[in-house]
Amino acid sequence: MSVVEATRPVPPRGRGAGSDRGFRPEVQGLRALAVLMVVSYHIWFGRVSGGVDIFLLISAFLLSLSFLRRIEGGKPLDLAQHWLHQFKRLLPAVVVVILGVLGASYVLVPPSRWPDIIEQSWASLFYVQNWVLASNAVDYYADDHSLASPLQHFWSLSVQGQVFILWPLLFLASALLARRFRLRVRGVVLIVFGAVFVASLTFSIWETYTNQAYAYFDTRARLWEFALGTLLALALPFVRLPRTLRIVAGWVGVAAMLSGGFILDVQGQFPGYVALWPLLAAALVILAGQTGSAIGADRFLSAKPLVRVGDLSYALYLWHWPVLVLALVWQDRPSPGLLGGFVIIAVSLVLAYLTMRFVERPLRALAWADKRRRRAVVVLAVSVGLVAAPLAAWQHSITQEARNLAAEADTNNPGALVLDPLLGISAPAGVPPIPATTELDKEYFQFDEACAGEDVPADALIRDACYVVEPPSTPVRDIVVVGDSHSQQWAVPLAAMAQERGWKVTFVLLGGCKYGAGPEGRTPKCEQWNAAVTDYVLQQAPDLVYTVGTVARSDDPQDVLPAGFARTARMLDDRGIQVVAVRDNPRFGTSRVLCVETQGADSPACNPPRAATLSDQPPVAELLAQAPNVAFLDFTDYLCRDEVCPAVIGNVLVYIDDNHVSASYLRSMLPIFTQRFDEAVRP
Repeated sequence: MSVVEATRPVPPRGRGAGSDRGFRPEVQGLRALAVLMVVSYHIWFGRVSGGVDIFLLISAFLLSLSFLRRIEGGKPLDLAQHWLHQFKRLLPAVVVVILGVLGASYVLVPPSRWPDIIEQSWASLFYVQNWVLASNAVDYYADDHSLASPLQHFWSLSVQGQVFILWPLLFLASALLARRFRLRVRGVVLIVFGAVFVASLTFSIWETYTNQAYAYFDTRARLWEFALGTLLALALPFVRLPRTLRIVAGWVGVAAMLSGGFILDVQGQFPGYVALWPLLAAALVILAGQTGSAIGADRFLSAKPLVRVGDLSYALYLWHWPVLVLALVWQDRPSPGLLGGFVIIAVSLVLAYLTMRFVERPLRALAWADKRRRRAVVVLAVSVGLVAAPLAAWQHSITQEARNLAAEADTNNPGALVLDPLLGISAPAGVPPIPATTELDKEYFQFDEACAGEDVPADALIRDACYVVEPPSTPVRDIVVVGDSHSQQWAVPLAAMAQERGWKVTFVLLGGCKYGAGPEGRTPKCEQWNAAVTDYVLQQAPDLVYTVGTVARSDDPQDVLPAGFARTARMLDDRGIQVVAVRDNPRFGTSRVLCVETQGADSPACNPPRAATLSDQPPVAELLAQAPNVAFLDFTDYLCRDEVCPAVIGNVLVYIDDNHVSASYLRSMLPIFTQRFDEAVRP
């Protein structure tokens, strides 16, 4: 598709502040400074610098200059050709990095992390990584984030890729509107992208305030940063600043860029209005232009070393993060240190240079592919295939291995049954534990049915977190399970009992929120949720409420009662609703799965002393003193042996992270759970 803009082109104004034509070395140096900020902040400071936001601004600025020149020069906007050329230039380097990450991850990264890496490889390949990370960022039940993904940084490239598709469409629409209504194209572009800027910034401020973890990766909350680059490109020919002012503006911009990451909480407050800091700083540098002064910031930014780093900036950004993450995994260290950081930068620079020299430049100059569209399509298809083939093969291998383990589970993986002396069951030696560590995402109980009809809570706060297990006929008993993820995990044996006995079980859950009254240790949302849940329980009037009645801690073996829980339990009992409180399971300082993978199931680290993990004296006396009719269940003797609390029992992984019990192990506990439930709960 193409369109020719008939409006008069804007004449060039030279190479100063108002220039929008020709190569601008200071912009390339600005790009270099931004990538060096990103790299150094990631490696040494563990902070977000704001350099990525500058990248977004520069990419939109340069893209907009290109489209404005084509439209005002009367050249057709062949969007299909543009997109093919753009992604033919970008994708091959992405492919090289993803393949490198996959190979290194297979060797260095524990298998429990492989599914995340595979998922993010697919997402990075197709430029949707930001949406995957946005979803995980707000998913309380997502896997342990203690080890960052080596592909996490692809979120910004995914946002750019999406904008590289959207922006040409907006320019095309602007050109068509300008031609249809005989308007100057720059005026139409100003209105269109000005509207995008205002709408996106407003949305970004709102979403950053209400859901910052999601907003950070949300394309919609980032569009205004690109729009600002476009507005800057529009304004550039009309900006005429005195030379002295441009010199000052350039250095103010550089200083603000370099300091923003330390002054601002970039990771916690972006991309709302706070992101204006690095963006306006970069805009000052661009508006300053080439001053011709020996003391101008442009002289510093135009220096050959910086310009050459600018040439490498794309590949350097691609490589620095996986090199950092994989180096830390290899060394089992939380940070690289000063010397290690320089080594990581050196390795990243070498890989970036090799990628630019032997991948980016040759394919960018591949005239054969530019002559016909189908040839460019072939290049893109081959690039995608080079990643898709090994990814699909790896996924198939992982799935098949998990199936093989599951097929032998009844014989090889008795789990908690080995702790019952009456059964006399033992686990065979040398057998891999289940679940396969690549299948941990399936170890949370999966709810199939949301609450409906009379079961739907009136309060919107809990409506979307209400699930039900319904019997085929009129329920014999009505149970409501409330609390956090530690209450949810007991859905495994509860649902099995419910299906067998014709019970109805309703689950109302909020991750990280213990059930009970009182603000101590709870967020305002958790307090509101607790109040809404209690109202819901009183309205439903079930036979009993099941919840976790203590709080275990990784740094103290003595568990405690949740704030106000005893008072809430007594109030429910007064209304004829029995409360069943299960003792919280042990918590640990590190992932039990990672411990097994890296040190072995028999290592002392994976078998900490029971006395140091969870006390033999739960706070049951304190609970019963305030709520004497509570039924208290304690399964610590089936989560720990006499002396230790193992990560693996009966060839089954007890935990899927540092504090959640695996569904596989809870299934193996069903006989003892049923027995103790029946003993403790009144008919």
